Amino acid sequence: MTTLKRTPLYPAHAAAGGQFVEFGGWEMPVQYAGRGLVAEHEATRTACGLFDVSHMGEILIEGPDAEAQVNWLVTNDASKLAVGEAMYAVLCHPDGNAVDDLFVYKLDPQRFLICVNASNKDKDFAHMQKHAKNPRAIRDRSDDFAQIALQGPKASEILTIVAPGEAIGLPRNQIRVHDFRGANLLVATTGYTGEPGFEIYCPPELACDLWDALMEGGKAFGISPVGLGARDTLRLEVGYALYGHELDDQTNGYEAKVGWAIKLGKGPFVGSEALSQVKAAGPKKKLAGLKMVDRGIAREHMPIFANGQEVGHVTSGTFSPTLKQAIALAYLPPALTALGTIVDVSIRGSLRKAEVVSYPFVRTALHKA
Repeated sequence: MTTLKRTPLYPAHAAAGGQFVEFGGWEMPVQYAGRGLVAEHEATRTACGLFDVSHMGEILIEGPDAEAQVNWLVTNDASKLAVGEAMYAVLCHPDGNAVDDLFVYKLDPQRFLICVNASNKDKDFAHMQKHAKNPRAIRDRSDDFAQIALQGPKASEILTIVAPGEAIGLPRNQIRVHDFRGANLLVATTGYTGEPGFEIYCPPELACDLWDALMEGGKAFGISPVGLGARDTLRLEVGYALYGHELDDQTNGYEAKVGWAIKLGKGPFVGSEALSQVKAAGPKKKLAGLKMVDRGIAREHMPIFANGQEVGHVTSGTFSPTLKQAIALAYLPPALTALGTIVDVSIRGSLRKAEVVSYPFVRTALHKA
């Protein structure tokens, strides 16, 4: 029997009534007793949600050639980052398909912090070691960090009370050092909900103290702890990809509609030649948004049909707490991704109609029409 890993915040989740599930080898709260997915989702959209994302991996690339190393390994252009800025990127196999998607933070001219998905951390580190021109400059620092996400319209007010600093008031994709009880926090204006907020990297031994302080400071603002269930509905409403669903080892960034994070003009990088060919020829499949027309919820892996032929599959699907409607992301042939196209989703053996729509499905403060 495999022993699941626990984050430093496990005691806080247990005390708050966390209902645990296995996720990428970790024992994580899916929701909290007395709250539930919908309440946690709505608290994040209207007030503030607090998330444990300590299971994510942190990889440090440092040295005089750090920028060149990052640019060789990921799709986006690290040379465009100023100190204190961040970018989304894809880590690619030589064939252009995705090893993972990730965030790159430029901490100083010779030091970059890369945040990777929890279940991919070991795979990502091995890939970087294999393909890096200077593998000794790359270190797995995941055990040195806990990570807490504070997300929602009231996030800045709460952080001002608990750990004020320069990140408050900055636009998205910035990172600054804040103080909390004499220790340094790395506070980034990034997140996975579509709401304004912060992702806070802290020493593991301070994680529970910081969590408790944020919960206490956020009481008057309606803060709620949030589990994996609402984290997924929040990210799906704004159309954020989840590795293992919209991206995987058989899918590239152009297919997943994150081509904006692929900078072919910066010079060669791992997978760039293959991606150049994909861009020139056009992707063979494209990610599309769906809203159910008939009753039913489209779920991951459900096949999609058009004119009696199977043409694609659902990557992620849910009932949107904000829209009160079933939504999904799916891979379809490019010819079927025009807005308004009607396709059939096979739900428990019954074909149910869905319409191709644009996404993000929900336009938050960060995704205004």
